[in-house]
Amino acid sequence: MKSYRKELWFKAPKRRQIVHITPEIEECLRESGIREGLCLVNAMHITASVFINDNESGLHSDYERWLEKLAPEKPYDQYAHNGYEDNADAHLKRTVMGREVVVAVTDGKLDFGPWESIFYYELDGMRDKRALVKIIGE
Repeated sequence: MKSYRKELWFKAPKRRQIVHITPEIEECLRESGIREGLCLVNAMHITASVFINDNESGLHSDYERWLEKLAPEKPYDQYAHNGYEDNADAHLKRTVMGREVVVAVTDGKLDFGPWESIFYYELDGMRDKRALVKIIGE
């Protein structure tokens, strides 16, 4: 069995941003040479998420509105976590959106269903962040 590891780095210019990373993951898969196995992609920061869904801007806007209703950024003093930091909402939003995705690799390709793509969701940006890509298989 082979194993491949790579870190993808991001610097979101805004506090929250959804980044389509499927092309980068497909490039990692090509680099790995793995034809059959599993591909894990996970956020390496507690205020970021990796998820799979449709690459559709309306849906991405819906996520923003929905998450802001669930865990509004402001007022900052509504959260016990906020004191030194002002990112409690980002921690809560990440819990809802999840930490990682695992995709089957079949015949050298990500084995997606219709319309599926992988996204990195920065929830407390404006500084360097990263995601881990780990691919195992043959």
